[in-house]
Amino acid sequence: MEKLDLSQLDNEEKALEIRYVVAKYIRYWPWYVLFIFIFVFATYTFHRYTVDEFEVAGSLVIKNSSTPESRILDRSNIFNNGINLENDILRLRSKNLAREALKKLHFDVEYFAKTNIKDIELYDRSPIRIEVDWSHLQVTEIPVELEILSETNFRLAPVQGGLMDFNSVQAAGDESILNKTYSFGQSVETARSKFTVFLTNPGRVGDVVIFRLVNPTVLEDRLAGSVQVVLANDYSSVLRISTTTKVPEKGRDYINALMQSYIDYDLNEKNKIQENSIAFIEEQLGFLEDSMKSKQRELLSFKVDNKLLDVSAEFSNILAKMNSLDERNAELEYQLKYFEEIKDYMVRKSKDFSDVIAPSVIGVPDPLLNGLIQNLVTLSQDRRKLLATVNENHPEVIKIDVQMEKVQDALFENVVNLIENTKKQKDGIQREIKSYDSEFSRLPESESRYSDIFREFQLRENIFTYLLEKRVEAGIARAANVSDNAILDLAKRGTLVFPKKTQNYGLAIALGFLLPFGFIVLKDIFDDTIKDQRDLKKHFMIPQLGVIGYSTKDTNMVVLEHPKTAVAESFRSLRSAITYLASGKNTKKILVTSSVSGEGKTFTSLNLASAMALGSKRTVVVGADLRRPKLATYFNHSDKVGLSTYLIGKVSAEEIIKPSQHENLFFVPSGVIPPNPAELLQTPRLLEFLKYLEERFDIIVFDTPPMGLVSETIDLMRLFDINLYVVRQNYTVKDHLVMINDLFNNKQVKSVYGVFNGIINSGYHYEGYNYGYGNTYLYSQNNKYMYNYYGEDLETKKKKIKKSEKFDPVKLIKKAFRLK
Repeated sequence: MEKLDLSQLDNEEKALEIRYVVAKYIRYWPWYVLFIFIFVFATYTFHRYTVDEFEVAGSLVIKNSSTPESRILDRSNIFNNGINLENDILRLRSKNLAREALKKLHFDVEYFAKTNIKDIELYDRSPIRIEVDWSHLQVTEIPVELEILSETNFRLAPVQGGLMDFNSVQAAGDESILNKTYSFGQSVETARSKFTVFLTNPGRVGDVVIFRLVNPTVLEDRLAGSVQVVLANDYSSVLRISTTTKVPEKGRDYINALMQSYIDYDLNEKNKIQENSIAFIEEQLGFLEDSMKSKQRELLSFKVDNKLLDVSAEFSNILAKMNSLDERNAELEYQLKYFEEIKDYMVRKSKDFSDVIAPSVIGVPDPLLNGLIQNLVTLSQDRRKLLATVNENHPEVIKIDVQMEKVQDALFENVVNLIENTKKQKDGIQREIKSYDSEFSRLPESESRYSDIFREFQLRENIFTYLLEKRVEAGIARAANVSDNAILDLAKRGTLVFPKKTQNYGLAIALGFLLPFGFIVLKDIFDDTIKDQRDLKKHFMIPQLGVIGYSTKDTNMVVLEHPKTAVAESFRSLRSAITYLASGKNTKKILVTSSVSGEGKTFTSLNLASAMALGSKRTVVVGADLRRPKLATYFNHSDKVGLSTYLIGKVSAEEIIKPSQHENLFFVPSGVIPPNPAELLQTPRLLEFLKYLEERFDIIVFDTPPMGLVSETIDLMRLFDINLYVVRQNYTVKDHLVMINDLFNNKQVKSVYGVFNGIINSGYHYEGYNYGYGNTYLYSQNNKYMYNYYGEDLETKKKKIKKSEKFDPVKLIKKAFRLK
């Protein structure tokens, strides 16, 4: 015997399950297509009427500007690179730097093209340019329409709301300038406005431009807040500067102007030391020049008056030595004055040392003093830059203050020592000068007076020459200054960041599919009715005997009035199954019931009896539902006399059996509704009636009350050969099948079979054929082969086609969701 491969069966079962799930939800494809189209169209409309936003970025290199002295005095800086990028980031986002960048740009006027769709800013493509006098009162943020009438004239008018302008209410502007004609280059001036319009593109005559004045202060706040500054990576000192803008060219110009303003600001801070030194030297030169000219005139006058043409060698030697001592004394005096000024700075404990002149400019050769002052000036500049963006309580400011205090202490001690040493040197020189003065006293009086005047003149001349040299050196140093920072990449083009069109279309397609799919899944989750044969097999433990399609006919006598339909054929199949099951019975007693009313048990009873009658079987259908009788109405008969009147003994059995209009088909009406239907159906007269029917009919079909609502049906089921339990698609609740399952499992009822009624779609759908779970064959309403085989008349088919061509939204929804 061949061994059964259970794994192969399991794989086939999984494949069948996957095919079932796919087929279950793929049949709703019209809804998926509809919603995808709606969402894609909505996304397209959103993109059409939304102004694109772009990200524009540039990069800036921040170089190391720390000095060796600062790293020695501040031990926290020994092991880092000395670059405080947080300060630079705050400075780049400051309003002060934004103000400097805006001075290079023309952002105070915005130009727009007139459209009915969305705002399109022209920026540098505008055919006009407006110069605004911001010292005058201006009306800002109010759009004004400008029409170019000719190359010389234009007209101002109020802006009319466009097609997509849902906010027509705007603040009032300067109405005194509107609806008037002006000349290009003419100043438009009122009490609330003052600006001049220039035509930059004469070929655009006839165009309409909408412009709006923007307050520079508001513009500074807006642009400073829009800038994002981040590190390019964690291991570099490159800052990436970006902004989001609706006009890429505008954002590009602003980022580039901002970076250039930062470079200029840094360079100006560095040049400030040389500028202060040059200013100090210029001031001293002015004083010396006047004094030197005065002494020169005095020297010439003395020589003329005393007729002095030359002096002796001895006189010249003594005079040269005294001049040298005087020069050295003047230098020491100059340096002492500088040291005293530095000491005053230290005493005042000032935080701003930007005005301190470097010792090298004065001629002080001390390298330690020069390094300390240079470091102090650098810290002072860093502190001033930082205070432009933060307050004095910021940790970075406090850190700089601590460093400055260390440098100040070291500098103060060094300056005190230098002052003391300079005074000692000066005292020594003064003693030497006095000794030469005593020698000078032995010379003739005229020569002695001449030497004094000449010595003073030469002293001033030497100092003047020295300051001239220092002024040139400071100028060269200023010209050679370059910024410690540099622009790495200029902003060139923008990257679209909103709306993300590809992503939005993908999201629209996903939502268009998932929204109806999710609704359908939720509907299936919360829908506790039997939806298909797979669902029926899972919740219905009774064997299934037949499947009845959904009837679209206007009558319930489908088998008799429309014998060639698919529904009629399904009843013939049910008839064959019953004939096989009860083949040993001369008279086949069939009971039809269901869980609740409305599941089609009367419809099933009537058409099953009709199918039996068409098979030349003498058939009677009995309306045993004494609570809600319907059977008699299908035969257009009154319910005054029927089963209930027989059971109470008022009429005989012959009187309640009525013939129908069709051969071999009889029916028994339910009769009047009794007050005790359960008790009547349990009387001995019912058994007598069944025996009476068995003697006269081949088929007996009992239409009984719903089993889930009444109790007498369970007792009746024991009297019949075959009990049919009707379950209706999308109607029967799963929980209602618990009772019949328990009765069947506990063997309290026997010969029970299920009939699946009202099938619209039983499972997999393949080109017009529907195959239910377990491959139960069912004819579909859209099977073209069915019409030809069963001979349905051509006219009926044409009517159906014409009817289906009429667009009915309600029916379309019902059909798409398979609703009745």
